[in-house]
Amino acid sequence: MAELNDGMIERLRSAARRFDEIERELGNPSGSFDQARFTALSKERATLEPTVAAFRRRERLHVEMDEAEALARSAGDPELRALADEEIASLRERLSALDAELQELMLPRDPDDDRDVFIEIRGGAGGDEAAIFAGDLARMYMRYAESHRMKVELLSESASDAGGYKEIVFSIKGAGAYRRFKYESGVHRVQRVPQTESQGRIHTSTATVAVLPQIDDDVTVEIRPSDLQIDTYKSSGAGGQYVNKTESAIRITHLPTGIVVASQQERSQIQNREKAMQMLRSTLYERKRREQEEALGSIRRSQVGTGDRSEKIRTYNFPQDRVTDHRVNENFGNLRGLLDGDMDRLVDALLQDERARLLAGSEARVPNASER
Repeated sequence: MAELNDGMIERLRSAARRFDEIERELGNPSGSFDQARFTALSKERATLEPTVAAFRRRERLHVEMDEAEALARSAGDPELRALADEEIASLRERLSALDAELQELMLPRDPDDDRDVFIEIRGGAGGDEAAIFAGDLARMYMRYAESHRMKVELLSESASDAGGYKEIVFSIKGAGAYRRFKYESGVHRVQRVPQTESQGRIHTSTATVAVLPQIDDDVTVEIRPSDLQIDTYKSSGAGGQYVNKTESAIRITHLPTGIVVASQQERSQIQNREKAMQMLRSTLYERKRREQEEALGSIRRSQVGTGDRSEKIRTYNFPQDRVTDHRVNENFGNLRGLLDGDMDRLVDALLQDERARLLAGSEARVPNASER
């Protein structure tokens, strides 16, 4: 990887100066306490800190490099000069690694990466087996989230008589949730012998996954009350004495787009309505973002699509114990381990692919606070 150019270094110096300004302001606030400004500055500081810390390590290494080169030039003892040359070689290697790290830190970040997410999974082609597979995916995501100390909250479910789900919606809350789960949007295909197959034939089924970033109140999403159709119904599934006794579940239809969201896990209509509205805002936000990206000519590789078998981002092949992600064209073994939530190697490969594409096609820069 190439060394940092003068423009990058100047941007890094500017970021370091801004970081110091924030440190001073947070340490010595003037006037009355402003919670909103404190939060904004803290967020900006957190955004800059990794980049500035790496840049200052680089500056210290350059000082050490100058000292080692001066020693090599002035050393009369051949043995001392050889030691200095070894030190210079080591420092150059460390500087090269730091330059690579800084170029990666300066890449533009998805502004939604640190948001919590809603995950919606539906059985696609394949009947009962598709519903069972949808249940397998839900379990995989929940276990993966828990392994990263994220909180999972069920919002609505429509169970299948054969097992699994016709549809299930849940939220995941935790640091970097959208960053870790955003690649899961799309059609997932499974190839295996269903439990109901008496002749041992391999079937192919699909399930669709949609991952939506949860939107904060400070993000404007216009929703007019006249555009909403709100229905109540009795909850189904686990939920104790309140389930199926009161019409606490909420279904909201956004009439202009036809988007339907529901929440049934809370005990009161008010709580379920709040959850459903939050999900509607996230769905409309994601829809608007996708339209903007497409207008700019960018390609979203993770569309949900129609659920047809030919549209897929990943294949889970049980007979060969193999998972293939078609976007990075890479195979992963230990399929059952992955379905048990051991997704790190797969997600890391997708993260690395994104970084490689950004490095190949974007000019590095210091990210700003709006990209958090």
